[in-house]
This record gives sequence, C-alpha cells and structure tokens, in this order.
Amino acid sequence: MAGRELPPSSPFASDDGAADPRVAAALASLGAGEGSLAEVVAALAGTRVLVPVLAELDVADVVVHDGHEHTVDKEASTGIVALRTPDGRRALPAFTSVATMAAWRTDARPVPTDVARAALSAMQEGWEVVVVDPGGPVPALLPRPAVWALAKQEAWVPAVHAGAVADDVAAAVSRALAPVAAVVRADVEPGRRAELAVVATLVAGLDRAALERAVEQVNAALAADEVVAERVDSLELRLRSAA
Repeated sequence: MAGRELPPSSPFASDDGAADPRVAAALASLGAGEGSLAEVVAALAGTRVLVPVLAELDVADVVVHDGHEHTVDKEASTGIVALRTPDGRRALPAFTSVATMAAWRTDARPVPTDVARAALSAMQEGWEVVVVDPGGPVPALLPRPAVWALAKQEAWVPAVHAGAVADDVAAAVSRALAPVAAVVRADVEPGRRAELAVVATLVAGLDRAALERAVEQVNAALAADEVVAERVDSLELRLRSAA
C-alpha cells in the first residue's frame, strides 16, 4: 500500500528564496518612476517576505595570542533588528528575496513569514513603518497606514494619491474640526513636509493665549478622529486668519 505524502513542516518548506514576480515587477516600476507605492503594497498582499535575524553578542572575552589581543565570542543571542528612518521612526526591514537581504547584510539570517504577520509584528513592537529591500535595488518605505492595512489583510487606499486628497479623509478633517469654535474653515491639501496638510482658517483677532488654545483643540480633534488616525501617516498644520 502506498504511503500518504506528509505535508511539509513549514508553509515555506519549498521556498527557493526568490522574490514574488508581481512584487519584483511593482518595485521595478516604482524605481523607474512609472508605478506607485500603492501598487507595491497591493502586490505584497498575501506574499512571503524575509525578516532578517542577526546575532547580537552578549558576552565576550579578550585573549592574548602571539602578542595580539583577540575577541572570543562566548555567548550570543539572535534578534530581529529595527532600522531608523530619516524622520526618527523605527522600521522593520523586510526583504523580497535572499539576494536582496544578502545585498544589505551578508550576516543576516532570513526568516520567512507571510507579509500580514510581519506587518502585525511591526505594529505590536511599536515600529510604525516597514522598509522593503532597504539595501535595494529599489527600497520602498511603507507608511504606517499601509502597514496596518497589510496586517489586517485589507486593501490600502493612500490618503493622498496623484496630488489629490481622498474624499473620505477630507470629509473626516472637516467633521473633526467642526466643533472647534475658533476654526472658521478647514481645508486639506498634499503636504510639503508631511503627507497631508490641514489648513485651518481661524477667527480674526485671536490673542496669543487664544491661538494656543485653538491649536491644542485642533490637534486633539484630529488625533481623536478614527479616519484621520488610520488613514493619514503624517500631517502638518497651517494656520490662516479670517479676513
């Protein structure tokens, strides 16, 4: 009687370490200036990524041999590393293939995982963003809303796309700031230093104390809005005075 074939011990047992063709194509298109980050995120959904594990030396001895000092590793632990982005946030590095990881660090050990699990782990660690293939050839920084969407296995719709702010985000900002008495009007536009700019027109004649209270109320209202919190990666506040 023929024996049954046992299932592989890991869902990635037959993984050859190559990049998913759709992800590779989306990254190449992004690098050529023809594609978008949203297309990269969409291609990543449901795929395998490689998370790097590096050895971290806990204890070391210095020994002398032939008149020279040598450091001898005694104990070492392994751990997943976080990267620091230019704006100071911590990021989880994730790689599309063994080759792109080796181009980044030859001493990194690849651990395969599905992208949803990697994204969820990053959020749980407080690492707000994910950097795909940080060593190239085309690195991609996934903003916090995109990471959260991947973790929830939902489609990601950028708050700003093709120079326009999404309608639901604009509506959420207006709704959030409507109760703020000092705000006459709230507009949104693509940011210069952040993803989104909120342009708040305030009543004329506010003194310094009233202006500070208004700014505090605006910031609190935006932070408390669920749509703004989930959809917007970063925002800048611009103030105008009503004529």
